[in-house]
Amino acid sequence: MPRARDSQDRPDKKKRLSVYLDPELMRLLADFADRREQSRSVVAEAAIASFLSPDADERQEAAVAKRLDRIDRNMQRLERDIGIANEAFAIFMRSWLTSTASLPEAAQASARAKGGERYDRFLEVLGKRLAKGPRLKQEIPEDIEPSSLDINSSISSSASSGHS
Repeated sequence: MPRARDSQDRPDKKKRLSVYLDPELMRLLADFADRREQSRSVVAEAAIASFLSPDADERQEAAVAKRLDRIDRNMQRLERDIGIANEAFAIFMRSWLTSTASLPEAAQASARAKGGERYDRFLEVLGKRLAKGPRLKQEIPEDIEPSSLDINSSISSSASSGHS
């Protein structure tokens, strides 16, 4: 009997805890333990220790901050892409409106028909490009400084010289 008393008095001896778990939670615990090739007891002990550790809140906050940073970067990329699309469309419209003359009434019907054909072809090409790439945003460097490139003046000069 002295040995039993010695083992009960040892402060470093692990204590037993019986816990009732929901069957689904028990299945998840067992699956996780099997994947890690650890006992369920070791996994449960680590989970409890992590939950009760004083820095658990800090780790959770760091994980949330990391996710928020990633979301912020994605939002910045989306804003950049929308800005590129808006500017490209505005430049195209300005150029098209300044260089396209009005058609006489007699030619408008055939122009509408030809425009319909061209639009259908445009949609076909757009679909292929979206499916296979490359995308416009991949062709535009992210670090261009606005002052180093003046697109409006280059369009104006090419339009006045007859180039498009």
